[in-house]
Amino acid sequence: MINVMILEDDPMVREINSRFLRKLDHFRLVKAAASIAEAQEFMTDYKVDLILLDIYLPKENGIDFLKWLRKEETEVDVIFITADKTSGMIQEAFRYGAVDYLIKPFTFERFKESLINYEEMYHSIHSLDVMEQNVLDKYISKNIPADDSENMGSYFEKGINKYTYKVIWDEIVNLTGQFATAEEIAEKSGVARVTVRKYLEFMEKRGKVEKMIEYGKIGRPQHKYRRIY
Repeated sequence: MINVMILEDDPMVREINSRFLRKLDHFRLVKAAASIAEAQEFMTDYKVDLILLDIYLPKENGIDFLKWLRKEETEVDVIFITADKTSGMIQEAFRYGAVDYLIKPFTFERFKESLINYEEMYHSIHSLDVMEQNVLDKYISKNIPADDSENMGSYFEKGINKYTYKVIWDEIVNLTGQFATAEEIAEKSGVARVTVRKYLEFMEKRGKVEKMIEYGKIGRPQHKYRRIY
């Protein structure tokens, strides 16, 4: 069993995340904490494998807690579950070793996908003394479109950040086949419009999205994008 702690100050969200977790096999909720101090106190006496961590806590910050965990060399993994979708915060979370980043509100299916991916990685790493590159790539490439996972080294060109790519790609996936403008995607993702346009052009070049030009009665034509299935 994988021991999980939920660190979330909102009682309703904490309960929802707890219910989601209980639906999954092989995960045990060992603590639902409302503050960093409560989490730290629990971890002095109990083993925790994974923390589902919010960023914004009363007078506290989940990123700071992650930094503290790394400074203390605590052997625990972190998945962020937060409403913060700014690219800067997301990049900082991954820099300090977060294994995934879920933006509220999210579906149970996305939650399940994240935990199952983690479970596979957890058991593989703990069962092997050494790991070959092709096995490691299976987990590193989870967030890259599947048909490009074998070419990770060449997939992202200079100036394209894989974490920013993921943020924008997730919003495109959430469109469920509908077209949207770069401005609409920027508003939902929290990424600057000029950056979104750059990444959409890259995705179009890679054959991941298609572009439709919509002509209105006045003004410039709009460029709209959707995922290619």
